[in-house]
Amino acid sequence: MLKPTIGIEVHCELKTNSKAFSPSKNTYGEVPNKMINEIDLGYPGTLPTLNKALLDLGIKTALVLHCDITKEIFFDRKNYFYPDIPKNFQITQNNTPIGRNGYIEVQYDGIKKNIEIEEIHMEEDTCKSIHENNHTLLNFNRAGIPLIEIVTKPVISNEKEAVLYLENLREILLYSNISDVKIEEGSMRCDLNISLSETDELGTKVEIKNIGSISAVAQSILYEIKRQTKLIEEGIKISEETRRWDDKTSTTILMRKKETGNDYRYFPEPDIPKIIIDDEWIKCIKKTIPMLPNELKEKYKKLGINDVTIKSLIQNMDLNILLNELIEENVNPVLCANILTADILSYMNKRYMKFNELNVTKENIKDIVDKLDKNEISSKIAKEIISELLENKGNVQDIINKKGLKQISDSNDLLNIINNVINNNIKAVEDYKNGLDRSIKFLMGQVMKETKGQANPKITNDLLIKELENRKNNNL
Repeated sequence: MLKPTIGIEVHCELKTNSKAFSPSKNTYGEVPNKMINEIDLGYPGTLPTLNKALLDLGIKTALVLHCDITKEIFFDRKNYFYPDIPKNFQITQNNTPIGRNGYIEVQYDGIKKNIEIEEIHMEEDTCKSIHENNHTLLNFNRAGIPLIEIVTKPVISNEKEAVLYLENLREILLYSNISDVKIEEGSMRCDLNISLSETDELGTKVEIKNIGSISAVAQSILYEIKRQTKLIEEGIKISEETRRWDDKTSTTILMRKKETGNDYRYFPEPDIPKIIIDDEWIKCIKKTIPMLPNELKEKYKKLGINDVTIKSLIQNMDLNILLNELIEENVNPVLCANILTADILSYMNKRYMKFNELNVTKENIKDIVDKLDKNEISSKIAKEIISELLENKGNVQDIINKKGLKQISDSNDLLNIINNVINNNIKAVEDYKNGLDRSIKFLMGQVMKETKGQANPKITNDLLIKELENRKNNNL
């Protein structure tokens, strides 16, 4: 049986203010070829100046990915000639990557596995090529933007592990404020290496480029395994080659054969001195690392938040930050998490909005959760209040007063309503006497209908059962 082996290389643009080796602004979406200077364009006589923020984020990446940090590093020149590289060489790291031997843990189908990371290194990005009709345009705004390249060992066995690795990596880098990891904008890009073999020895490696989403990673792996399997079964030898993923056809397409190895003639970058990373520097960077996704998951589990809600929170950083701020203000974490991931997140997703663009404020959420926690309003009333706030802004108490949404919690008032409902639904009462407990749900629904959802659910349920038991025991 053919066994697939997969390795992944990820390039992430770093969240620095300026580029790796020049003072040009590190930005996205600006007018093409405006965020550049002579260094970015490779003018003769220009010299690079190392951006310390690149080093800080490189160290931070090594720490959050459990890597051994290389204490003595230097940069290298990777020499090749291509239109997207103005200097005809790229400043990168070859012999002294900032981090080695890290890992990311993934879990699926009861399996827990560490995806081992071979190395991470820092480098500069190339300019962006835009292919139109029969010509290519170059946008030099991207040239020189700081990158971190993260290379796994060939230890990934299937598309599930690959997707989970990328999702976890994306969350870690996002929460660490290392990169915005926006795949759609190209700030996170990944290439795959896939080989098939019947033994533990690796087969011939095929590289897959141009993968534009994490879901496409899974598709490309499955397709490439199928393609290579068919060739091997037909007795055709797999060639070492580079292919690209085509979203339109959901296939990989040959880009070039690798008949000889690439000779980049690496040598140490002569214009950037060697850097010594001491323990004090590493200690300072450690202090900037916030609580990461796995730690947050454990925290939320201990607070009683369910797994589905936790997943939604981790995937939406804005709401996750808001929840933690509200937890610090002693709100009920479970009620708060439920409101944020159900009512608020649903509204945000439908309208492609962020929380800070909504009419609802942090104070509104706190007020609603506090009133729910004190049984001053029901979950149905809470939904009505949130809906009103989302559409028209406002104050929670003002909406309650204006719409008459105060919860009915007085036992005498509720008992009168319950008796009226019971007297008007004799069949449901008989069903209860005959052991059909579903009648309770029906009668509760009738009480809620009668009170327009304002009856306190717990008090109502207790009073209803007590009244039904009384009628059952006294044969009323």
